[in-house]
This record gives sequence, structure tokens and C-alpha cells, in this order.
Amino acid sequence: MTKAIRSPGEAQQGYREIRGFASFDDPETLSYVDSDGNPKFELIRQTDEFRTLRRRLTTFVFPMTALFLASYLTFVLLSAYAKELVSTKVIGVINLGILLGLGQFVTSIIITLGYARYAKRRLDPQRTLLAEKIGVEE
Repeated sequence: MTKAIRSPGEAQQGYREIRGFASFDDPETLSYVDSDGNPKFELIRQTDEFRTLRRRLTTFVFPMTALFLASYLTFVLLSAYAKELVSTKVIGVINLGILLGLGQFVTSIIITLGYARYAKRRLDPQRTLLAEKIGVEE
């Protein structure tokens, strides 16, 4: 039928075919699922929704991983090289080393709860957006 014609500048730039308002052809629908119902991961990775989801995930995961590793490494180094400091009595037989060791559990719990809250507020809505775009039923 009738198709829009590329301008000479567009033809030189190597743009893909641009459909104008005068086109009567059916627009090509981009499918993110193949004929067997399997997702086309390469196409999904190229979507803006996926990139946003990935960026949000790494924005949380890398800093929290660094925080936890720094906390744990500090505990290990203090236990190995600052024995006088960690053996300082705080209350009765409880010393600073025991409190720092228990602090590792507290740090893990805080990071886990923080991730759950972050995922609920920032990751899950973006995942839902991506699923709707791809056409995947939840």
C-alpha cells in the first residue's frame, strides 16, 4: 500500500524503515515471547523497563554488600589484632567482642528488612511494569 518515503538524510544515516502517517500496513508488533511461549531474553534486556529494574537493584545491592563486608571485616580484624579492645568488659562477663559478634546478626537482619522494604517500594512496581509490557501473566 502507501508507505512513507525516507528523506535522503535518513537513507544515508542507515535508519530502519520509518512508517509515516500515510501507511496503511499493519504496524509490526514486537513480541517478547517466541512461538513456544519462551521469553526472548535478548529483547527483554534491551527494554527501558528492564534497564531501570536492573539499575534499581544494583543501586541497593552493591552499597549494602560493601557495608556488610566492611562491618564483618572490621569485626574480624578487631578480633585478630585488637584483643585488648575486644576483651574490654562491658557488663559482667559480656565483653565488647561478644557485642560486636552479635552486631553481625543485627546488621544482617537490618539489611534484610531494608531490602524487603526497598523491593516492595521500588523493585516490585518496576517488575510489574516489565511483566505488563512483555505480556507475561503473573
